[in-house]
Amino acid sequence: MSRNWDVSSDRIAGTELRDVRNIITGNGITTELFRQDWGVVDAEVVQIIHVSLRPGALSAWHKHERQTDHIFVVGGHLRTALYDGREDSPTYQMVNVHHQSRERPFLLILPPGVWHGLQVLGNETASFVNFFDHQYRYDDPDEWRLPSDTDEIPYRFPAV
Repeated sequence: MSRNWDVSSDRIAGTELRDVRNIITGNGITTELFRQDWGVVDAEVVQIIHVSLRPGALSAWHKHERQTDHIFVVGGHLRTALYDGREDSPTYQMVNVHHQSRERPFLLILPPGVWHGLQVLGNETASFVNFFDHQYRYDDPDEWRLPSDTDEIPYRFPAV
């Protein structure tokens, strides 16, 4: 960690963490979720979703072949595990685990082909905003899934 509290670690190729700051105001907290001038989106943002997961929920594993995920937690606490299954990647088979919460905000960018799973920690609902560079296509979903205990990914989510 640097003197500016920037956390550095080996990351899966193509993933990014964009630290943001909570802005304390006279009546609350304001947090910028995304700015075009951050330069973290190569294409246009074309769809935004908000997801709420119940305490203890586990959503794993999934990936996309076309779209880039941009995940920003707005409530609760998530353990976000990543696995690089891209054979042509310099970080092939690397695992990263991040803890995302409202208290330590950052934007997590996941390129196509990176497997990811989300686990709610704590006793409250966790929620996040995810925005994409490709719209969801109902007739041809860009969704690939594996069970949370698959042998294809060398990570097991701990019991909560």
